[in-house]
Amino acid sequence: MFKMIGDITFSDLIILVGSILVALTVHEFMHAYVGHLLGDTTAFDEGRVSFNPMRHIDPLTTVILPIVTIVLFGVPILAAKPVPFNPNRVKYDDFGSALISAAGPLSNLVMAFLAALLTNAFAAGSMIEHVLAVFVGLNVAIFVFNLIPIPPLDGSRVLYAFAPDSIRRLFDQIEPMGLFIVFGLVLLGGFGGILTNLNNFVLNLLP
Repeated sequence: MFKMIGDITFSDLIILVGSILVALTVHEFMHAYVGHLLGDTTAFDEGRVSFNPMRHIDPLTTVILPIVTIVLFGVPILAAKPVPFNPNRVKYDDFGSALISAAGPLSNLVMAFLAALLTNAFAAGSMIEHVLAVFVGLNVAIFVFNLIPIPPLDGSRVLYAFAPDSIRRLFDQIEPMGLFIVFGLVLLGGFGGILTNLNNFVLNLLP
């Protein structure tokens, strides 16, 4: 039923921006909320346990960047303000840190699933069905994108929690330039069709 976001109109861009604000706000809220549940008040103290998008978005990387990359490449590359946490204050040590990292992308998967269910209640081709379809596609794309095991993406955070010291040292070294590495690999096709195939696989699992 759903597909990767491809050719889009101006109205699609408006829908996309709205979907991004909702998807990333919930994503970052869940990082902060789970961290708070696990005993770390760092994000809470900075006002990040909030559904206010202004607490989480960066105008360049959250709004402008995904619009440009979706128009040029058909792939939304985006990022919000990182949610801070202190691993020394988190319950369950590395497992707790992994839970915080996983909470964001898992929230996108849950939103995609719920929106897919809701889409079935509306006629195919209707505006509401179209809005929901864009929202589903975006959330799946964010979920899959964050699985890339390169810091600072969430997939790397989960892997870091269970990785040997050699991998941790490597991640620590590349993290300052990790986002540029990810963007470069995506834009240059360094992941081949892996991301597209994963997106389509997840989309096909939805109701």
